[in-house]
Amino acid sequence: MIKLKQRYLQWRRTAKFSVLSALLLTSVTVHAAPLVLASKNFTEQHILSAITVQYLATKGINVIPKTDLASTIIRNAMLNKQVDIAWEYTGTSLIVYNHIHDAMSAEETYNTVKKLDAKQGIVWLEPAKMNNTYAFAMQRTRAEKENISTLSQLVERITKIQKTDAKHNWMVAFDPEFVNRSDGLKPMQDTYQLNLERPQIRQMDPGLVYNAIRDGFVDAGLIYTTDGRVNGFDLKVLEDDKGFFPSYAVTPTVRAEVLNATPELADALNTLSRLLDNDVISALNAKVDIEHQSAERVATQFLKDNGLL
Repeated sequence: MIKLKQRYLQWRRTAKFSVLSALLLTSVTVHAAPLVLASKNFTEQHILSAITVQYLATKGINVIPKTDLASTIIRNAMLNKQVDIAWEYTGTSLIVYNHIHDAMSAEETYNTVKKLDAKQGIVWLEPAKMNNTYAFAMQRTRAEKENISTLSQLVERITKIQKTDAKHNWMVAFDPEFVNRSDGLKPMQDTYQLNLERPQIRQMDPGLVYNAIRDGFVDAGLIYTTDGRVNGFDLKVLEDDKGFFPSYAVTPTVRAEVLNATPELADALNTLSRLLDNDVISALNAKVDIEHQSAERVATQFLKDNGLL
């Protein structure tokens, strides 16, 4: 009878251990499930994606990158729980996702989208000290020759050519997303009273716009202010003298339930965000777009230089 009782107690201990082991294994499996990181279709986003994937790997967080996606696709995917992390821009959320067109400071823009997106289950972490807003640019020598330093002066010149020499109308390059964005071409034309004929609007991949301006394929083009080719190609960025473009501070955004399940994620992403400003990201962009290094290689060196890898 005593031996039978001892065997029963031993069986109970073994059973409890087996159940506990199974629960722990299940817990580890859930925590180790890869997170999905979405990025857009330009160099800066490719670099941010590569930096994030490599750094989070050192924290034991497995990430699957999904690249070259449109802004609205990323937003919908986050809302539908198909994407977990994205480096988003405050101005994009303010205008495109939340349909607010009021003029705001950079701080007001961040606080507004942080509050509104929290209701959608999306958490905005610390914004980087960089503003990758849109701007128009020309060849520097051409801009100086034409005495153009503001967007209003560009519009004045385009309008004059339309009236006096329509056979040589100026061509302007845009990326397709901007042409169709609610904070894009149409409201910009309304603000600056810019009338363009369809042949004057040259849509192309964002990365090709810089080459098109440099090589004279177009007379002016829409660019990102943090792109390394602005300085590398000696382009003249025109002043947005009517203040049309809002602040576009890049910020890591994460689905709230993912952040709650992975508490170390916020600190890791904020660590990266604190290292970024306009000069830093412009230099990184230039390594890819001018020196033709891969985004992954640039990301690795960036992490090593900052003691994170």
